[in-house]
Amino acid sequence: MIDLINNEIASFIDSIESVDEDSLNKIRNRYASSITEDLKNGHYTSNICMVLASNLKLNPKELSTTLVEKLNNLNIFEKVESAGPGFINITLKREDFLSTIKNINSVGEKYGRSLIGEGKKVQIEFVSANPTGPLHVGHGRGAAYGDAIARILTATGSEVEKEYYINDAGRQIDILTVSVIMKMAKFEGSFFPSNAYKGQYIEDIGSYIEENEKVKFNIDESIFKGLPTDPEKEIDSLIETIKQKYPSEWNLIKSCSLKNILEDINQDLKNFNVDFDVWFKESSLGDLSDDKSQLTKSINKLQEGGKTYEKDGAIWLNTEVSGDDKHRVLIRDNGKATYFATDVAYHKNKVDRGFDKLINIWGADHHGYIKRIEASIEALGSNKDKLDVRLVQFANLFKDGAKVKMSTRSGDFYSLGDLIKEIGSDAARFFYLSKQSDQHLDFDIDLAKSDNKENIFYYIQYAYARIFSLEEKYYESNKTKDANKFDLDNSYTKCDKLIHEISKYPQVVEKSAKTLQPHLIIFYLKDLAQLFHSYYNDNHVLTEDPKNQQLIISSLSAVKQVIANGLNLIGISPMQKM
Repeated sequence: MIDLINNEIASFIDSIESVDEDSLNKIRNRYASSITEDLKNGHYTSNICMVLASNLKLNPKELSTTLVEKLNNLNIFEKVESAGPGFINITLKREDFLSTIKNINSVGEKYGRSLIGEGKKVQIEFVSANPTGPLHVGHGRGAAYGDAIARILTATGSEVEKEYYINDAGRQIDILTVSVIMKMAKFEGSFFPSNAYKGQYIEDIGSYIEENEKVKFNIDESIFKGLPTDPEKEIDSLIETIKQKYPSEWNLIKSCSLKNILEDINQDLKNFNVDFDVWFKESSLGDLSDDKSQLTKSINKLQEGGKTYEKDGAIWLNTEVSGDDKHRVLIRDNGKATYFATDVAYHKNKVDRGFDKLINIWGADHHGYIKRIEASIEALGSNKDKLDVRLVQFANLFKDGAKVKMSTRSGDFYSLGDLIKEIGSDAARFFYLSKQSDQHLDFDIDLAKSDNKENIFYYIQYAYARIFSLEEKYYESNKTKDANKFDLDNSYTKCDKLIHEISKYPQVVEKSAKTLQPHLIIFYLKDLAQLFHSYYNDNHVLTEDPKNQQLIISSLSAVKQVIANGLNLIGISPMQKM
């Protein structure tokens, strides 16, 4: 119905004389028809006359009077009336209003899907945690957010590719390797670098390598003599010494450690209902010693385009052109590439793959990194607007009324796997997505496990389960299971608020896709569940007048379908029984 209304309004816009085409096109892109918040104002509303009046210096009251007359003359609406300066409200005929139920029950899981993103190729890169240990609860929020927007964009017509960037070529992997070696060599008692990774998982990796690769590691204690006292220099010196003295063992343990952790990360994500289309290795970009590597080619392209300069023996990129606070080093004075250079090569690779939009989901602490990446994309000859970086704030975990302290380096942290085991994947995803991603989130495990209406996850799931139970009981005593067998002229109005609310669902999905805000789905489901529970508490569904029961059950079936669609859209399964 909203398409019909929009077509009629578009025809009205085109009928306005003495207005240039450019002005009309701008107005066509701005006007909005939407479902009313309150049934007292009809079913649909439009602000088109206000937009026209503002842009074309016309009288909004005269415009709305003309449009109301035009729409009323169609004889397809119950009534159309002006509502203040520049607004019109439209009330549907009863049969058209009730047809929403039939539509939802007919199309089922397709209800709310659209093609607004058709033809767009989108890449979403998220999680991308360093493979130096298990995913912790902080990573879980980015995982839930990235996967949810991928599902929403796919449901609205975009071609979406999900990617995990594996930092497998940097210093952190070397620190991981030396940490495992030190555990295998049983030096944790007498000497263990303060900046090494700790925790049971390091010991488990070492035991796995010993058992499956039949490797025993013995280190000459003399390598510990004369190490720098500075923790950073200490571990770097230890890394270089072990690399030189035990090259084959080093490479084997590094490879096995990385493989072990990536397998654990992948399994945790699968348990979290998250999968990736591409696992992109940093190491695949190559290094500067190879003229044909992607890293070398990206630096060469910047240099050939005159976008770099040399200073103090280093190669720099001017990133101030994109609002960065200073220029950034690509190649250090020792000839080694910086992390930034690797990221430049990686984003060149993304652009070269032909995506219309690149969505990067980063932790909020990476805010200052956005401008330099935008600058590099621009310097490589592409449009920086292709990049859309979404920041995710850290989640503070609370259990038994106290904040859970976490330190990744010390190995003292609450893993994503632990969270899934304690409250389940669905509840965890729900709470991660229950607030806008760039706002701080306090994640209360005790609340997530509770079974009262303060737990919005439980509250929404309970609405679905209640309707499922009502359907079962109704169909047990009635021969028909046709959710659409009711009279479209039915005058029963107690379900009207529910019907009106579920008609808003496609509009909510579209807004969520355009703004990349999955929490809008949860906010909507909360309101819908509240409306349903209120209706359920005030009405005895199974003892209603038989002539109204089919409409009631059909309406509730449609509500149940919308709840299921909304939950599935953010990767959560609806529960038939609580």
